[in-house]
Amino acid sequence: MDVSAPNATLPEDVFFTAPPQSDVPMDLTLQLTRLGLNAPDLGSAMAPVLDALVAHTAAVGAGYFQWREATLAYHARSASGEMPDGPQMAALLAHGLPGNLPLLRALERADGVLYFGETQGCEVAAGFPDLGVRALLAAPVISQSGQLVGALLAHVFVPHTWTPAERNVVGSVTGLLALLAARLDAEERERAAHESALRTIGLCLEARDAETQGHTDRVTDLAVRLGEHLGLDGTELRTLRWGAYLHDIGKIGIPDAILHHPGGLSPEMRERMQAHVTDGVRLATQLSFLPQATLDVIGAHHEWWDGRGYPAGLRGEEIALPARIFSVCDVFDALTNVRPYKAAWSLGATLEYIQDLGGQQFDPQVVAALLTVLGDELPAVM
Repeated sequence: MDVSAPNATLPEDVFFTAPPQSDVPMDLTLQLTRLGLNAPDLGSAMAPVLDALVAHTAAVGAGYFQWREATLAYHARSASGEMPDGPQMAALLAHGLPGNLPLLRALERADGVLYFGETQGCEVAAGFPDLGVRALLAAPVISQSGQLVGALLAHVFVPHTWTPAERNVVGSVTGLLALLAARLDAEERERAAHESALRTIGLCLEARDAETQGHTDRVTDLAVRLGEHLGLDGTELRTLRWGAYLHDIGKIGIPDAILHHPGGLSPEMRERMQAHVTDGVRLATQLSFLPQATLDVIGAHHEWWDGRGYPAGLRGEEIALPARIFSVCDVFDALTNVRPYKAAWSLGATLEYIQDLGGQQFDPQVVAALLTVLGDELPAVM
């Protein structure tokens, strides 16, 4: 094993080095910093760092693994270069690196990067020789609370002594990595908490509104599938999901006598029911983290393509695309499932109805996309 300064808190055969002063070209450091700061998510931020490790050291491949509490494992978020193959690697990608792996336990206690010039026979690097990895470096990513939240690993398929020049490169990029990863990991955890809370709100609204059980998740899933087909990116899909969860939040203030009215609504009742849209936007704006695209779904999912919708009478592309996507999905799910006031429609009848309203209630391109997304389900019913 390649040896640097010993760490007394680790097993005797494990050593670490703190990042040395780097002689990495300044333009590379600045480039990686710029790319990392502008990255929309952790995986994107890691990619240029991993590329730099492969380009400037003997490592033939590198990967970033992030802790996931639900599975008690570190899962691959980004990779560069040549990866091991075979069933063991496939299992690792599917299930992650177990949190009790000796290397990860060592990283929890390490003060810097761990270097292994030869993994064969090394207790801390157990498991890696089975993947064909013979030389390895491992850098911990620590949260502000001191928890190991990620690990950067770079490997060589033959024994290799990591040179001072390589360690300079590693010290430079992993220092940047630690800062970016800690920040982005915290942001992702916050978004995950928001996602869970918003979905819970949606399920509560579903229960009060006497919606068919599962409406929230079904309509959200269909909206995301449709959004993916229409080219929305990851951030846009997230805001669409959040809008789907909260689209009827304004119904919190609707009296049960109106919300559960068994027949047609009087003009006064209908006016009060329609007010749930503006009420919903007002409530949702109290959640300061919600982006405008989510508010658009809440505020415009009852607008019509031809301008006859409410509350603002928007028409055409004045209606934000996420709202146009969601409105089709909401009607589709409402028609194809049982409600207190109606039986479930067949898929064929529902799609015929939606097609007939293309260019009136719905964006014709969104209707066409819906037919494409549901294409595999159509032959048996159309």
